[in-house]
Amino acid sequence: MKEKKENVGLVERLEQLETCPELTLLVYSIMKGCQRIAGLASCPHAEDIIGDVGEVNIQGEAQKKLDVLSNQILKDAISKSGVVRALASEEEESVVECTDGAAYLVSFDPLDGSSNIDVNGSIGTIFSITSVEKSSVLNESSFLRSGRAIVSAGYVLYGASAVAAISVGKGTDLYSLNKQENTFVLSHPCIQIPPCSNEVALNMMNQRLWDDGFKAYVSDLLQGADGPRQVDFKMRWFASMVGDLHRIFVRGGCFAYPRLKSSHGWKSKLRILYEAAPMAFLIEQAGGEATNGFESILDIVPGNIHQRDAVIVGSSEEVKICSSYIQGLC
Repeated sequence: MKEKKENVGLVERLEQLETCPELTLLVYSIMKGCQRIAGLASCPHAEDIIGDVGEVNIQGEAQKKLDVLSNQILKDAISKSGVVRALASEEEESVVECTDGAAYLVSFDPLDGSSNIDVNGSIGTIFSITSVEKSSVLNESSFLRSGRAIVSAGYVLYGASAVAAISVGKGTDLYSLNKQENTFVLSHPCIQIPPCSNEVALNMMNQRLWDDGFKAYVSDLLQGADGPRQVDFKMRWFASMVGDLHRIFVRGGCFAYPRLKSSHGWKSKLRILYEAAPMAFLIEQAGGEATNGFESILDIVPGNIHQRDAVIVGSSEEVKICSSYIQGLC
């Protein structure tokens, strides 16, 4: 009879990776907040958190009830940890100060894909952590650093089961929420994204707004095995960055949200600080690539906490090919 394999919990795993105690406490605190959100997301009708609150956030987007509640849960969890100097959230206009003299800054999207709430689609939380000099003056510019400054990042995907990806700079680990033990347990240590894949995640309804390079990339994908790529590609699209990227961590693929034409020039959808950069950190730690089509996302320094950019991430070879089209090299 086989011995039952013992589950490795989040804190135990972070200790295995020799993570400093303060950072371990912070990641644990964020994940406890995510556990609360997971419980609410699993029964939103029972908690009366379906629908809009009748207001818009700083992004000009209609706020869902669960958006607002998730933001408050994470703000409380982060500030009560006692190790965070300040936080930046998609739902907050400016940075929120927490504990004076603390060592970390946290940036987060409390509920990615919130338009999916009412239809029981994929939703999730994204976060990143950077260190800060305890004696430094705190303002918005304290957050405006490249993704190379990230010391930890993660996401939680809420669904039939809650799953997470976390990195402290020593590879990306996948976790599952064990409801019996009330903790996240390790499921896939140091996961590696396959370098090649025939799956892409993109919004075809934006086709008229793409630049010529990205149009050419998708045109060649659509020709399948009879075209220049000589491969039959498949499209997958959850309309949730967390959902689409979790699939890529599990089986590879390329997620692409390129820049789009508008009456005011080029515009982008995803925010650098609390969406693109954390995901890029996780992707690179798992052997993948993350770019805006021209440079690594982790090298970009945002001009403000809500700045947006194009995002192409996933299997390294496919991301490189996509970028070469965008740059006009194909």
